[in-house]
Amino acid sequence: MFKGKISFTAIMTGASELETEFTPFSALIGGGLIGLAAVLLMAGIGRIAGISGIIAKVLPPYSDRFAVPQSLMFIVGLLLSYPAYTWVAGGRPVQVMTDNLVILTVAGVLVGFGAVWGGGCTSGHGICGISRLSARSIVATATFITTGVIAVFVLRHLAGG
Repeated sequence: MFKGKISFTAIMTGASELETEFTPFSALIGGGLIGLAAVLLMAGIGRIAGISGIIAKVLPPYSDRFAVPQSLMFIVGLLLSYPAYTWVAGGRPVQVMTDNLVILTVAGVLVGFGAVWGGGCTSGHGICGISRLSARSIVATATFITTGVIAVFVLRHLAGG
């Protein structure tokens, strides 16, 4: 098991460090379940499991009124995954994040803008798009990853983290 100390969170949370745990087994299980959910959604109702697109279907204006119940069921499944995890694992995972509302708001706006500008989110492009060998999704996912690497580099090395 890998435990890394990420000190740049001190900038945002006031915490001295955040310990993250990575286990290949849990990553494999989680990735498999995400892939299975994407395949079941595509096979069952012919929809791509892009979370931003699914959420957009339940917000007005509705582009496809028949997709609303299916989209709501998918969203309820996402929301129930956390309580299901805590029940199976016997406890809640430790998470540390900022309580700085400015940072959270800016981050949320940037993620929302990126999902709209990129024509989808990491789940739609990264999981479903790449598996369909979509050139657009491959470019979008490469852009997501590159932007994430740059953000981590800036926070760790340039912002004093």
